[in-house]
Amino acid sequence: MDLKKIFLPVILILLFSGFLSAQSWTIFRGNQQLTGATSANLPEKPKLLSSFQTGDDIKASPVVSGQTIFCGSTDGTMYAIGFDGKLKWKFVSGNSIEAPALTMNGSVLFGQLDGLFYRLDEKTGKEIWKYKTDNQIMGSANWLKVGKQIRLFVGSYDYNLHCFGFEKGDSLWRYESDNYINGAPALYGKNAVFGGCDGFVHLVNIETGKVFKKIKMETYIASSPVIEGKNAYVGDYEGKFFSIDLEAGKIAWTYHEKDKNLPFIASPALSGNFIVIGNQDKFIYCFDKSTGKVVWKVKTSNRVESSSVIASGKVITGTMDGMLYIHDLKTGVELWKYELGSPIVGSPAVVSGKIVVGAGDGRIYIFG
Repeated sequence: MDLKKIFLPVILILLFSGFLSAQSWTIFRGNQQLTGATSANLPEKPKLLSSFQTGDDIKASPVVSGQTIFCGSTDGTMYAIGFDGKLKWKFVSGNSIEAPALTMNGSVLFGQLDGLFYRLDEKTGKEIWKYKTDNQIMGSANWLKVGKQIRLFVGSYDYNLHCFGFEKGDSLWRYESDNYINGAPALYGKNAVFGGCDGFVHLVNIETGKVFKKIKMETYIASSPVIEGKNAYVGDYEGKFFSIDLEAGKIAWTYHEKDKNLPFIASPALSGNFIVIGNQDKFIYCFDKSTGKVVWKVKTSNRVESSSVIASGKVITGTMDGMLYIHDLKTGVELWKYELGSPIVGSPAVVSGKIVVGAGDGRIYIFG
């Protein structure tokens, strides 16, 4: 038996996967488990390389495919721009886009506030199809391949998690929760995992559209969960942060400072044993994922609603007064900061050597 023939393709696949994770950021939080982490390296002191001005403020998180950045604006337009800050194309949808896009198989997919969800050609911006929900879409879509079919799933303020086909945008099923769905669903095996304003974490089977588990939480969940192994990690609207055992269907640990009840709007980032998330109390928290103990916390200049990203031991976070920070993952020591001066709501996209982030002044900034 030639072991080289067995192991070499596996090694090449693993190397290529690592390369992709550093070179692309094709979905909100970087991957289908929404970990918000990448193997990309960043310069010690990033410099502003270029920027692009849209027609109104940016609340969406940008994504990156190849050499192109895709980001929607509240001016009702999806933009495709290069790292040089130059426009490649724009698609005028006519309604505010606050949800992050998803890029896959040569397409850009995104929802907007009138409840429409679009698939565009990635190279030209030409519309391929659109799918209609009955209320606004605030979160990114996610996907799973079922047999030969790629299925997309996204939450809406019409209370439903919608599942539809990638090829034609044809509705496959709807799963009704009891209130608005704000965040993006994460992928756990064959299940979509999401929190909602109904105070539950839902696990819905993507093949059948049937509920697998419903885990009762204490209040609204506005952010998106992170999945690792059989655990989900998510914060709620009253300042509590949870580790949830998805198999057992119960909360494994809870972090809560009783004198602080400000919301976790941001979604967590996870790398190694560390979970990082910002709060409206102006602090960034780093937890031990096994115990829920605070490893460090640092005070920033303002509220944190943007989700942090972890890149090779560094934590990148934006604040509501327009500061962009980099902290050391293990210690919380501040390594760099830059004042944009306009609120950062969406989370950064991080690829090898570069940080891309949108701000309330309508500008997309590219650092490297």
